[in-house]
Amino acid sequence: MSEQNDRLRQQLVGGLLRQLHLDVMSQRFNPRLVLALFNLVNGGLSIALIAIVALITQQSFIFPSLGATAFLLFHLPLAEAASPRNVLSGHVIGALCGWAALWVCGLHDAPAAFLTGVEWPRVVAASLSLGFTSALMILFRVAHPPAGATALIVSLGLMHELQQLPVLISAVALLVTQAFIINRLAGIPYPLWRSRKQST
Repeated sequence: MSEQNDRLRQQLVGGLLRQLHLDVMSQRFNPRLVLALFNLVNGGLSIALIAIVALITQQSFIFPSLGATAFLLFHLPLAEAASPRNVLSGHVIGALCGWAALWVCGLHDAPAAFLTGVEWPRVVAASLSLGFTSALMILFRVAHPPAGATALIVSLGLMHELQQLPVLISAVALLVTQAFIINRLAGIPYPLWRSRKQST
């Protein structure tokens, strides 16, 4: 599996370098160095674009679990967890479970745990949010590990308002759109919705 992933990553980088007429780089430099440089530029650029949207709109378009999602989308684009279905559904489940846990524990108006410290209601909220997120992703077959971090971000009070959830999902959709464009430009058959494994 690791050799197959390495070949896929090399194909991704090689395809983009050909599109940009920079394929001489892959011949001149160590493939691991070229791949690392690709991830540096691509991951950084993708998150920078979302951060610019956050800056312009003054909305919470940027949040920590997007980093892990970006890594999956550009490093393992054909993995089941990187399919648009899993990415979008996983983050929706994580955000809703986090928000529901806040309400169940009476923390919907409480300041973030990083400001007040962690007390028993917050322990329960964090546990419920991650537990239910994990269970629902398995139940609906939409596993996306970074969505567990989204559940914690919400249940720890960093994004505790319901109106922030559409912004969060819009940021995820923007990142998936970038992944689709970049992977397809490189010749990687990144799925429109489901990975091939999920379709069978």
